[in-house]
Amino acid sequence: METAEIRRRFLSFYESKGHTVVPSSPLVYDDPNLLFVNAGMVPFKPYFLGQQTPPWDRATSVQKCVRTGDIEEVGKTSRHGTFFQMNGNFSFGDYFKEGAIQFAWDLITTSQDEGGYGLDADKIWPTVYEDDDEGFDLWHRMIGVPKERITRRGKLDNYWHMGVPGPGGPCSELYLDRGPEYGREGGPAVDEDRYLEFWNLVFMQYELSAVRAKDDFDIASELPKKNIDTGMGLERMATLLQGVDNLYEIDEVYPVLDRAAELTGKKYGAHSGHAASESHPDDVRLRVVADHVRSSLMLIGDGVTPGNEGRGYVLRRMLRRAVRSMRLLGFDEPSLPLLLPVSVERMKNSYPELEAGFDRISQIAYAEEEAFRRTLASGTTILDTAVSRTKSSGGTTLPGDQAFQLHDTYGFPIDLTLEMAQEQGLEVDRAGFTRLMQEQRDRAKADAKSKKGGHANTEVWRDLRGLGATDWRAYSELTSEAKIVGLVVDGERVEELEPGQRGQVVLDRTPFYAESGGQVGDEGIITADGAHLRVVDVQRPVKGLVAHTVEVLTGPVRSGQDVSAEVDPEWRVSACQAHSGTHVVHAALRQVLGPTALQSGSYNKPGYLRLDFAWGQSLSSETRSEIEEVANLAVRQDLPVSAQFMTLPQAREFGALALFGETYDEQVRVIEIGGPWSRELCGGTHVGHSSQIGALSVTGESSVGSGVRRLEAFVGMDALRYLAKERALVAELTEIVKVQPGELKERIAALVARVRDAERELEKVRREQVQAQTGKLVEYARDLGGIRVLTHDAGDGAGADDLRTMALDLRGRLGDATPVVVALTGVAKGRPGVVVATNAGARERGVKAGALVRVAAQTLGGGGGGKDDLAQGGGTDPAKTGDALGRIDAAVRDAAGITG
Repeated sequence: METAEIRRRFLSFYESKGHTVVPSSPLVYDDPNLLFVNAGMVPFKPYFLGQQTPPWDRATSVQKCVRTGDIEEVGKTSRHGTFFQMNGNFSFGDYFKEGAIQFAWDLITTSQDEGGYGLDADKIWPTVYEDDDEGFDLWHRMIGVPKERITRRGKLDNYWHMGVPGPGGPCSELYLDRGPEYGREGGPAVDEDRYLEFWNLVFMQYELSAVRAKDDFDIASELPKKNIDTGMGLERMATLLQGVDNLYEIDEVYPVLDRAAELTGKKYGAHSGHAASESHPDDVRLRVVADHVRSSLMLIGDGVTPGNEGRGYVLRRMLRRAVRSMRLLGFDEPSLPLLLPVSVERMKNSYPELEAGFDRISQIAYAEEEAFRRTLASGTTILDTAVSRTKSSGGTTLPGDQAFQLHDTYGFPIDLTLEMAQEQGLEVDRAGFTRLMQEQRDRAKADAKSKKGGHANTEVWRDLRGLGATDWRAYSELTSEAKIVGLVVDGERVEELEPGQRGQVVLDRTPFYAESGGQVGDEGIITADGAHLRVVDVQRPVKGLVAHTVEVLTGPVRSGQDVSAEVDPEWRVSACQAHSGTHVVHAALRQVLGPTALQSGSYNKPGYLRLDFAWGQSLSSETRSEIEEVANLAVRQDLPVSAQFMTLPQAREFGALALFGETYDEQVRVIEIGGPWSRELCGGTHVGHSSQIGALSVTGESSVGSGVRRLEAFVGMDALRYLAKERALVAELTEIVKVQPGELKERIAALVARVRDAERELEKVRREQVQAQTGKLVEYARDLGGIRVLTHDAGDGAGADDLRTMALDLRGRLGDATPVVVALTGVAKGRPGVVVATNAGARERGVKAGALVRVAAQTLGGGGGGKDDLAQGGGTDPAKTGDALGRIDAAVRDAAGITG
């Protein structure tokens, strides 16, 4: 049974049992505690916590998920994968344990001919939480499972939560016995490869706080209602129903693995057993490739781009692990162009948007692979230098700090460092590397914690949210009468804010726009009797609640006090101009570049906007000008700007663009500018007509990651100020070069041409001097044990190209009658360089250019390398060029057997 059919049957079964089918949310979800959606219940959290009223009593979904905590285990077990799909059924205060257990049993044991999965009831092993007598009795008395097949387990195995504060509860897991060829007998507590878990029924009863570990947490309170949250691993069920050993061999994953095996010349499974513990290293690497290629496809499809932190780092790590695994399997060519299309072909049946967006997805992935290939090339040079330094000092272990520098500075994977060091006969101080990595993680956690500030503690905000949602009026008002619901300082509720204090104010209603969708929050004032507060930021710490960060100018102000909230009207007008300008630039971008140039992020504040979009190369000045012109024509045409609410499916049918990285409710707001010219889902504030944007001036375009570009622009008065500065600059330049503005371009071009001609003439004179010097140097060659050696410091102004030309010339002049070594140093722009050339006779005596350069470059405080006949390097200490030549001289003497 194909994975897509397993998915269809699950949704169909629960729909027939009165459940509403809910579409999957994107992997990137609006939750401060999560990088990615990591469980099927994440989109339903507000309902479980009682923050929102669910629109249904029963729901079912197949949710896209990513978990990266066990990324190092991918490929080594039959259970771990990064991207996976979670089939779930949910009850919000409707049925509980009895209903959940009966539904699950009916679906998995009903024959396939009758629409079920047809699992053998005698091979199913349920587990229950150790104190859950009710669950045990339901499995035994209601379902009929023998007691010896029902296992009681502790919190570590049978208590579910997300790893962060939130809903949780005891659970009952379902395992299938796959037979003795997969491991030991005795049930799930003995062997979880033979007994494969495929479904977890969570009896959601509690709100957890202070989650310290999987089995160490505090229960804050009971949830408003007893709920059901189940998660059937779609890939796990496919593994069982397709009769394969693990999730890497199912129909949605294996084709990538098979293609990788074909490219690398490996035969998957040839040297492995059925159990994951019997896997050959090559098979593990092939699984890593298959898993990470699919996971990367899904992440990029949902708007994630490679980067150095957060979600982007996770994606970058997976892409690079896949590329690295292909390299370790012996394939050195670009691999993603050969693997990613295979994955999209398998996944498009369930997610057709992947095929539609594949141009953008592939552009980002291929650019990241190319960047990593360059990293491997540069990292290899640095590693060779570190290995040479270790060997020359008599060491046998590469220090942990050097391995960490390779990883941290150059992105060089530790596994690759281990492999390449071993090839050269060295161990790596893995413990030292691990210690430095842990120190870095600790610093990152502390930094992230400090950056979250007052909004990090969500408990205080959940308590305030429990008093009611904020009546949010930003679309219709700039001023509102309101009451203070709560005051917060440093994450704690207080009753009063004094003059000079900074804190957060929660009102029962507000006209202030809270930061979201790339638009910054409003600024303005909150006033009351004897109190005046300046609003400097507005956020939504939890869904449905608006918090105003304020500076108290006069006061005090107290909780429960009546106030007047007033948005700065100039701020709002400028913010509307910037946000509408972002939509206009996005539409202009797509008109000029085509539909694949989709926005992947934005930021706008009064007078300024920036827009990130999927594109693999820089834009020419002509293209930037065309985008600016199209945008300004739309402004000039005074296009109407309208907003309307509809369901998400209606919005998609309407042709509205849903932007990557955003999470949408069932009811969404669609902003139209000029009818179909620009239709986007957006919760921001906007102008009424495009002409109100005013001037729009594109100021720059740059790269912000693999396959992602950024446009920046000023709008309104800020655009006019920018253009005025540009005009003033032109006036200054025309005054300096004494021409009219219309002649400025030609005059500057002529001046630049004259400078280039002068530089070429100087270069010609310098080359002639170098050649003249070369002819005289031959007579300074010395005989060291039968090897003619010529060392020379060319001094300041001699760059790498000069040294290489001189070295080759001198080697040719000295001939091939005897072994020859030519070593030259020089300094260019304050940085020393070294070049060594050898002839065949010298190499036969064991004197090789690459080894000599590494010795010299180490003395210069740098590194280098090359071939045996010609190599070059450099460093940071120009005062050591003489010492570097001395080291080369000594090395040749050693090779020639000269002592003393």
